[in-house]
Amino acid sequence: MSSAILDDLAARGLVQDSTDLDGLRRRMDEGPVVLYCGFDPTADSLHIGHLVPLLLLRRFQDVGHRVIALAGGATGMVGDPSGRSAERNLLDGPTLKQNVDAVASQLRSFLRFEGDLRPGDLPAQLVDNREWTEGVGVLEFLRDVGKHVTVGTMLGKESVRARLAGDQGISFTEFSYMLLQANDFYELHIRHGCEMQVGGSDQWGNITAGIDLIRRRAEVPAYGLTVPLVTRADGAKFGKTADGAIWLDPVRTLPYELHQYFVNVDDRDVGRLLLQLTLVPVDEVATVMEGHGLAPEKRLAQRRLADEVCTLVHGPDATEQALLAAQGLFGSEQLTGAMLQALRGVVPETTLANGLPAGDESLVDVLVATGLCSSRSDARRTVSGGGVRVNGKRVDTATNSLPDDSVVGGGFILLQKGKRQRHLLVIA
Repeated sequence: MSSAILDDLAARGLVQDSTDLDGLRRRMDEGPVVLYCGFDPTADSLHIGHLVPLLLLRRFQDVGHRVIALAGGATGMVGDPSGRSAERNLLDGPTLKQNVDAVASQLRSFLRFEGDLRPGDLPAQLVDNREWTEGVGVLEFLRDVGKHVTVGTMLGKESVRARLAGDQGISFTEFSYMLLQANDFYELHIRHGCEMQVGGSDQWGNITAGIDLIRRRAEVPAYGLTVPLVTRADGAKFGKTADGAIWLDPVRTLPYELHQYFVNVDDRDVGRLLLQLTLVPVDEVATVMEGHGLAPEKRLAQRRLADEVCTLVHGPDATEQALLAAQGLFGSEQLTGAMLQALRGVVPETTLANGLPAGDESLVDVLVATGLCSSRSDARRTVSGGGVRVNGKRVDTATNSLPDDSVVGGGFILLQKGKRQRHLLVIA
């Protein structure tokens, strides 16, 4: 088993911290390594900030290692202080279970399990740390885990130091999180032969605590590797918009919205994101960026990035629909039924159960029915001022009726008021 994946990760800028890389290389050249990454269910969906560690597991599985994805049903009850300036809100039981189930489903979509393997694959495993945490008493945990970790070691971790220096401080509950995650690594080592933990750079303190616990209790070496947290060149937090986080759940963030987020990333970020958020080979990324540099206004690199990420997260059909929706909104002089169908859920819509209104003021009627205009007089003024488009084409200011060929694809009309307000009419 080649350790060449470590060179690939380095070329992508995906190695932030590591323990004994030379030793890890030697171990990987001997045969497959079992490694894990944990994801705490603090919400009912992962977000695009989780893509780097998610794809890190995928990259290792693709070259023949055995990967374990951990949904933290136990650690999610406590809350990780890493990267936080204040205490997390504790989740109730039903909410936590719902979140664990949702996150587990998303983890399954990125990795290959029994029944879905390619030649050379080792099946991924999905575990929940409640399996070995529930039912363990406080005294038992302190005896088996707490005695092996010094308070000085815990106080030396950056996540703890930062919280102690802040105004909010840190509760004993969150202070103990490191022990729980260290125990996860130990339990996975005992149960599944896990030798390596990976994660974001904010997890480094937790990872090294687990390595130390395995060294003390099992008296064998273990390894850790972290990837950098993804940031944006403009200083804004990656994956955040004015409306909040970009989620992997297609209900919380539409595939079209995910796709558009990446179409619009900064030129300064796109090459790095292609390396870190996709499976495109490094040399191919260089070729894409070379072409992008010749005509950056075409946003070729951003479009490739958007297509790759959307396909990884939601599949090729969702990417095709996102592209059709974008054509319907921005890129086509001749709309098709497929384009307007793809806009369902992207823009507000109104269904006309009884078909289109008839008469000389059918356009006025639908502008009011959709809420684009507040009244019939408002609709007439907007049309006469040249502020209405039907299927992307400006309406004649002298008419208040819909064009004869308004219905596209047998059942859709796209209305637009001004530059930004769009509304889809669905003809039943």
